Amino acid sequence: MSTDPKPGADHPHEVENLDNHECWRLLRSVSVGRLAVWVDDHPDIFPINYKVDHGTLVFRTADGTKLQAATGDTPVAVEADGVDADNGIAWSVVIKGQAAPVKNQQEVLDTVGLLLFPWQAGKKEHFVRITPDTVTGRRFKVTPPLTWWTPLDDATRSGYE
Repeated sequence: MSTDPKPGADHPHEVENLDNHECWRLLRSVSVGRLAVWVDDHPDIFPINYKVDHGTLVFRTADGTKLQAATGDTPVAVEADGVDADNGIAWSVVIKGQAAPVKNQQEVLDTVGLLLFPWQAGKKEHFVRITPDTVTGRRFKVTPPLTWWTPLDDATRSGYE
């Protein structure tokens, strides 16, 4: 863990920067993230379900924009996050790196063994491995919803009433 103060009652606005080990532990604790890619002349984001595999992330997809953009020459990013509802502590982890199709026969067989089942129905025959260049994460206390109010909230609401 980082030496930064843990977020909580004593440090409600502190952000804890997470070490590499904690980032990977958190990535293994969830299975859904957002894949950011560059498509033509703009960024795009796709939800993916993934598995952690020896310091990489693996996801399945079909032919299409996501596959083409992810496995091109441009690096990708994946963000996954979560929140502990009991203590109100949230976390976010981002990996940035290069994605490549899994093609080697033994690697395909090993990847199938990850039991990676897409949520959306359809033919998802392509496995893609993201090898990160950087892994960063942070943890913070979620602000109570009542503190989200701003004077603009009333002005916006009064326009609808």
